[in-house]
Amino acid sequence: MSPETQKIIGELQGQIAKLNTDLQSLSSAFYKNNFSSSQTFNKDVSFQSRLRVPVYSSAPTVGDIGDVFSLNDGTLYICTTAGNSGSPAVFTLVGSQS
Repeated sequence: MSPETQKIIGELQGQIAKLNTDLQSLSSAFYKNNFSSSQTFNKDVSFQSRLRVPVYSSAPTVGDIGDVFSLNDGTLYICTTAGNSGSPAVFTLVGSQS
């Protein structure tokens, strides 16, 4: 293999290593703890589709604060006190629905 070919291969390997390092850095910045941390969005968000919530015949006993559900009659509830099977969650009616 000629010295020029070896030089080109070395440069390409260096570029690949740099790209791998950059990719790992970006992955860490965007995805590390993405599902267990909070994010702040400075722009409005709009849905171009429907936002569907689960429909139940009665309130679930398990929930985290902020969970929402709808009863069969269409009323919407939000979890205001987290709970589990030992200590049921508390869900509160959203707004003044009838």
